[in-house]
Amino acid sequence: MKNETVFIEVFGNNPITKVLDFLITFQLFDYPLTEIARNSGVSYSTLQTFWDKLEKNRIVIKTRRVGKSDLYKLNTNNPAIKQLIKLDWNLIKGSEEEIAVPISS
Repeated sequence: MKNETVFIEVFGNNPITKVLDFLITFQLFDYPLTEIARNSGVSYSTLQTFWDKLEKNRIVIKTRRVGKSDLYKLNTNNPAIKQLIKLDWNLIKGSEEEIAVPISS
């Protein structure tokens, strides 16, 4: 895929990585599972196979309920998630620096 983020490029194009990449990118917002699946490019049934593990390990947290839908977001209070966000930022910064390096003649 040509529009891969650096995070996906480094950690692989798999469903969990795609979901984490989406949640890191839009960490200020909460979403129902259907939107998380759609926006991360993962099927809803695939998302359901690992979502419980993300909740159990406090990687994601339920923020509220709207109608019949529970909304979730990345748990930015989790120390591991804080490190993952820093890592993502450093990967982005590193790739930008690589692009910005002038070519010597």
